[in-house]
Amino acid sequence: MAELAELPTEDIDLEALDEQIAEMRRQEAELEAQLAESKAQAAPEGEGGEEGVEDEAGDTASIYVGQVDYNATPEELHNHFQKCGTVKRVTILCDKWTQHPKGYAYLEFEDTAAVEAAVLLNDSVFMGRKLKVMPKRTNLPGYKGKKG
Repeated sequence: MAELAELPTEDIDLEALDEQIAEMRRQEAELEAQLAESKAQAAPEGEGGEEGVEDEAGDTASIYVGQVDYNATPEELHNHFQKCGTVKRVTILCDKWTQHPKGYAYLEFEDTAAVEAAVLLNDSVFMGRKLKVMPKRTNLPGYKGKKG
């Protein structure tokens, strides 16, 4: 290794290097600002920067409804559960190939107190069938269940 005394000092312009470093830092700050702006534009309104936070909050204000009649509509389910609280969303799951309902649904309420009231409608009769109502469970990331 060459010692510091052996390096040619006349070729090194420290002021020019400092200016280059300052310019690179300005460019880095501009790129970070552009990246943050593009992320903000890409995310729909109402969504935070962290994924899953809103989903977990929605899960605590949601219920699973089983034994739903195959001819039931989201409006009919909404009407059946509206006495529990304000219903934000009704999702009736359908088979991806036949597009026929699977016989269960999820309802999301404005607040979690409505979930407790909705669970009281377990075994209530809806379109001639006894509904199975329970709080929606939250899936754990990476959990695949028991194997074997």
